[in-house]
Amino acid sequence: MTSSDILDLRALVVGGQLYRPPDDGNRVEAFIPPLGAENHAANLAELPDGDLLCAWFAGSAEGSGDIKIALSRLPAGAARWQPPVWVSGDPQRSEQNPVLFPAPDGKLWLLYTAQLTRGCTREEWAARVAAGAASGGFTMQHTAIIRRRISEDGGQTWGPVETFSADPGSFCRQPLLVLRNGEWLFPMYFSRPAAGYGDDHSVVRISADGFRTWQEYPVPDSRGRVQMSVVELAAGRLVAFFRSRAADRIYSSRSADDGRTWTPPQRTILPNNNASIQARKLHSGRIALAFNHFSANDDPARTVWPAERYPVTVALSEDGGETWPYMRHVDTGDDFAGPANTRLNRGLGYPCLLQTADGLLHVAYSYRPRQCIKYVRFSEGWVMDQRDGVFGG
Repeated sequence: MTSSDILDLRALVVGGQLYRPPDDGNRVEAFIPPLGAENHAANLAELPDGDLLCAWFAGSAEGSGDIKIALSRLPAGAARWQPPVWVSGDPQRSEQNPVLFPAPDGKLWLLYTAQLTRGCTREEWAARVAAGAASGGFTMQHTAIIRRRISEDGGQTWGPVETFSADPGSFCRQPLLVLRNGEWLFPMYFSRPAAGYGDDHSVVRISADGFRTWQEYPVPDSRGRVQMSVVELAAGRLVAFFRSRAADRIYSSRSADDGRTWTPPQRTILPNNNASIQARKLHSGRIALAFNHFSANDDPARTVWPAERYPVTVALSEDGGETWPYMRHVDTGDDFAGPANTRLNRGLGYPCLLQTADGLLHVAYSYRPRQCIKYVRFSEGWVMDQRDGVFGG
């Protein structure tokens, strides 16, 4: 690589320009311009006009009062992500985990969590704890509520901030799902840790009247299984995939009554590192799942927080999530190997996944570890191509 190549790459990172990496012309990448020291928890949505939106949270440090929701747009047919803008801004709360939902009536929803802050920086809080003047973690997830804003012009302007869930500890990560019966299903979880975040548990909320009223249905035995990503297999039949606080495996649960009752989450063969995942039903009928292909523990009762958040992998299932015969790494990071070197690999966290109307797959994730949001686009066939390093499940 020449010096001019390096300069060109820096320009790509700053400018949000789409490009094809030199080692693989079958995918397109971009670095979405950041809006803070931390940029995390990306979420993608396609609008009816073909524009692509990416929302994430940004600021100095997760849990701080300057953490708020950023939004960038890739106009249909454009070659560059637009400079991001802020779409929230409550200095009394850390606003996180945005969810974009293009509703059937043409309106665009933005849902996100909003938790109280410690009123200081992360470093100041650590100093207080070290001095014995305070206790507890910096983030206050047990105080979180879920807020909503609605746009009637595709995210150009936004209506007032509303409270969607006032229950303390309310958290979201995954999009709403419009079921075949017309009902709306919203997966969420409660972070009310009595002894660490392993006490989180999952629920779904279902609206049969277009979001005016909601009924809540718990997922049994879901302690430590959170951020459930739901896929509708057929009328009435759903499957959900969970992040595990144990950093052992991705878990799955099934419903045969449109989400009213669920089986207890069970391990799949796919590893999990106590970090977010996302699943989508594809036009082909397959399920695609984006995740970090890494596990750090085999005891489902423990709560484990490994630093490793890599590689970003996409797996495909042809039997409703029972088996995963196709997998491919989207991003392997720095590729350092061996126990002494693994922590040199910088993070690639919280991948989200979307299939657009043209059939292409889109993944976005926090990059090294939260410097910006990286965006990658490829085809379903790219994941399945046996000539390019696909490995079995």
